Amino acid sequence: MTSSPYGNPAFRRLLVGWTVSSLGDSALFLTLAIWAKDLTGSNAAAGLVFLALGLPILFSPLIGHLVDRVRRRPLLIAVNFLAAGGVLVLLFVQDAAELWLLYLVAVGYGLIGILTGAAQSGVLKDLLPDEQLDTANATLTTIDQGLRLISPLLGAGLYAAWGGPALAILASATFLLAVVALRTVQFTESAVESTKRAGFWSDVTAGFRHIRSVPVLWRIVAACAISFGVVGFFDSVIFAVVDEGLGREPAFFGVLMSVQGGGSIVGGITAVRLLRRLGAIRAVGAALGLFAVGSSSVLTTSTALVVVGIFCAGAAIPWLVVALATTRQQATPPRLQGRSAAAANMALSLPQLASIAVGAALVDVVDYRWLGGAAVLVLSITAGTLLLRRTPALPTTAVVVAARGRVPKEPVRMAAHPRRLR
Repeated sequence: MTSSPYGNPAFRRLLVGWTVSSLGDSALFLTLAIWAKDLTGSNAAAGLVFLALGLPILFSPLIGHLVDRVRRRPLLIAVNFLAAGGVLVLLFVQDAAELWLLYLVAVGYGLIGILTGAAQSGVLKDLLPDEQLDTANATLTTIDQGLRLISPLLGAGLYAAWGGPALAILASATFLLAVVALRTVQFTESAVESTKRAGFWSDVTAGFRHIRSVPVLWRIVAACAISFGVVGFFDSVIFAVVDEGLGREPAFFGVLMSVQGGGSIVGGITAVRLLRRLGAIRAVGAALGLFAVGSSSVLTTSTALVVVGIFCAGAAIPWLVVALATTRQQATPPRLQGRSAAAANMALSLPQLASIAVGAALVDVVDYRWLGGAAVLVLSITAGTLLLRRTPALPTTAVVVAARGRVPKEPVRMAAHPRRLR
């Protein structure tokens, strides 16, 4: 069987839908922070946009449970359709008095992101054999991150020319186009379980227990959770860097996000090769190490160094995402994909959410370099522990299922190679 998913027509159509929705997504939510900064003049208000984006993670286990109990393609179509209408709320934002509407939309985006991420995990597991998952994840991540080359500039340009309402209309249109694309994606989904195997809360938390039972997956998630406990500082620090460190206007944030997108394209192109060469644990360690090196540039006042650092940090993101997502998908049965994706998302996002809140609270009263330096130190230590310690082997999905003493209702694909962990 070919190692490339591109020969699958359904995957190609999924790529179209993902690209269109990601364009509107990133153009809007990256610009929401600029909008909040302009309305209030506060770095903290801008940072709170990212806090609002992260708040829905508290509902992640319930969302993952829903995704595993319904057909995923119709769910994605319905969610994109509702999002197309919901984002038009931003047409009513005129001044700081309506700032709460920005945060409301950000919360909605957070919910959509969790749900679509969990559903997409199951769709890919049903759509592709395990040996193609790393390439598929790398492609989707490259598209998602690489769009930051153009979407922040597009968003900032529309915002500067016609204001926030133009962004709302753009995002709504892209959600509708994604609905059209998703309706053309045809594949056989894994069977939805008709009865619960255990109590409701046991079912809801099954994703967490699964992650804990797979040593490779648990080690990656634990290390990333520690790292993400400081990564959120940068969501507020970056505005202080632009304003105080570089002496630029808030819109320069969009330029930096485009630079990060360029780095992410490079990271996406190299992610599969890195993963297959190093294995998942060391690939994640390399990603965190590169992110630490790139992030250290915020301690300077050099525009050139900050640009290079942001580029490196962007390259690190696909390395981490591809390694973690592929590892989890390959080691998880199809109808546990939503809950395991939601559990991993929650394990990483809650620490990040806390660090965003701390960063937003401190950035206006503490020198932002102290926050950035603390984050770089933690990232460097965590990266070192992953790169230097021995790595356990990844069990196949079938082994995980057998260890739990049950037989899945649908065929379970085997991992092609223990080092191909995406």
